[in-house]
Amino acid sequence: MTRPGVLTIPSMKDRCSPEEWQARVDLAACYRLVDLYGMSDMMANHISSHVPGEEGAFLINPYGMMYEEITASSLIKVDLDGTILSKPDFGELNYGINKAGYVIHSAVHAARPEVGCVIHTHSWASMAVSALECGLLPITQTSMRFLRIGYHDFEGVVLKSDEKESIVRDLGDKEALLLRNHGALVVGRTVGEAFNWMHRLELACRTQLAAMAANTPLRDVPPEVLQETWNNYQPGTRRPYGVMEWPALLRKLDRLDPSFRD
Repeated sequence: MTRPGVLTIPSMKDRCSPEEWQARVDLAACYRLVDLYGMSDMMANHISSHVPGEEGAFLINPYGMMYEEITASSLIKVDLDGTILSKPDFGELNYGINKAGYVIHSAVHAARPEVGCVIHTHSWASMAVSALECGLLPITQTSMRFLRIGYHDFEGVVLKSDEKESIVRDLGDKEALLLRNHGALVVGRTVGEAFNWMHRLELACRTQLAAMAANTPLRDVPPEVLQETWNNYQPGTRRPYGVMEWPALLRKLDRLDPSFRD
């Protein structure tokens, strides 16, 4: 039975491997969570996940669907050249992919094969901080995690393949990149890890803006304490991000609306 306001999309579960289906479920959950935590921009922006066992293939959202309605079956599988490998039957809507999304995500997945997930957002907080000359300041414990965040200068809407090289260069081996006058990008080895990075980056941006709005001097932290705190966030000194909270976040979504699994 068709429900008002809900797209009817045939299941892709029988058209992919169990590993790809799990990647689809996790990625759909990530879209819902980014929206739930106030970091979505209607149908703009994009999150991608590699397809386990298929080198160069990744999943990304159909351009035209809101984050809150993304499901496992609605995701489109593409290769590094932008060729659509598989997608569901969207009927007369016939959704494709966002060109800027393809350029950004294909660049990162090609250059960083260890990356399982890439998240790009235009949240109000990350856009605001991206426009500040000072960038992200290490003024809270959370923001100290991003002591070595990368910066990418604005070159216009990311539609040209020529920009892939500079995006990859500016990201380097980091987990987070502020796109100047634009927004934010993070990567993770898993979807859960990437969401953790983005959630914390968003908190760091929001708290900086709140502190700066108080119009009083900011409290500095000694360089050696900054370095020690940053080091405590690194993979060699703690468990991978997402391991503990991702199952809990999935349970949260299941309580709210389990349709992301469809």
